[in-house]
Amino acid sequence: MNKKISNLIYFITCYVFLIYANLSLSNFVVYNIKHGYKFTSDFISLHYVKNTGAAFSLLKDSREILIILSVIALVLLFLYAIKHIKSISMKSLFFIALLSAGIAGNLHERITLGYVRDFFELSFINNFPVFNVSDIFINIGVIVLIILILLKKTK
Repeated sequence: MNKKISNLIYFITCYVFLIYANLSLSNFVVYNIKHGYKFTSDFISLHYVKNTGAAFSLLKDSREILIILSVIALVLLFLYAIKHIKSISMKSLFFIALLSAGIAGNLHERITLGYVRDFFELSFINNFPVFNVSDIFINIGVIVLIILILLKKTK
C-alpha cells in the first residue's frame, strides 16, 4: 500500500477513534454526575456546567459564531492533512487528529445540545474554568503541534 493511502487510513482511524472516545467518556461522566456521583480530590473535581461560550467563557452565548469557527478550523485542518498527507509524520497526523477530534466533539455538542458540557474542575487553582475531554484534546493537540513545528524549524 502506498504511503499516501496508509497515512490517510491512519489519520481517519485516529480521528474516528478519538471522537468516539471523547463523546463516550463525556456521556459517561455527565450521566454519572447527573445521577449523584461526586468526586473531589486535591487535584481535580467533577462539577457539571453548561458552557455556551468557548474557553474561559469567551464569546458566551455566541453559538452560531462558534459553530462557524469550528467548521472552518476542521476544514482547514483536514485540507492541510490531506494536501500534505505523504510528508506529515505519523506523530503529527495523530496530533492533528487529536486536535480535530476535540474541535469536533465541542462542535457536536454545540449543534445537538446548544452548549458544551464541561465537568472537570482543577481543585488546586481558584477560578480556573471548568473544562471537558474535547478541551483536553484541543490543548494537547495545539501544544504538541507547536512543539513539533518549532523542533522541525530548528533542525
